[in-house]
Amino acid sequence: MPINVETEKLITLGEACREFPPRGVSNATIARWIQKGVKGIRLETILLGSRRYTSREAILRFIGALNSESHVETLMTREQRQTMTEAAQHELQQAGI
Repeated sequence: MPINVETEKLITLGEACREFPPRGVSNATIARWIQKGVKGIRLETILLGSRRYTSREAILRFIGALNSESHVETLMTREQRQTMTEAAQHELQQAGI
């Protein structure tokens, strides 16, 4: 969902750094979240004039998306990995590969 300038409180990227407790994050971290994202999720920004802004609401959406059930990584046990490997090998053998 893009930032809505009519309803959301815009903040500079410097202010955004201080929005993350307990000590905030660096400018480089904010830049990375904007450009590359985390697990395919990017921090939303808008460009007004020559300055880039985000919003507190965009930060909350970013944090919420990173912590949603669909993005929480689950670790497999050794047995689960072994079972998946054996199933994949069986499929390859059946396909003649």
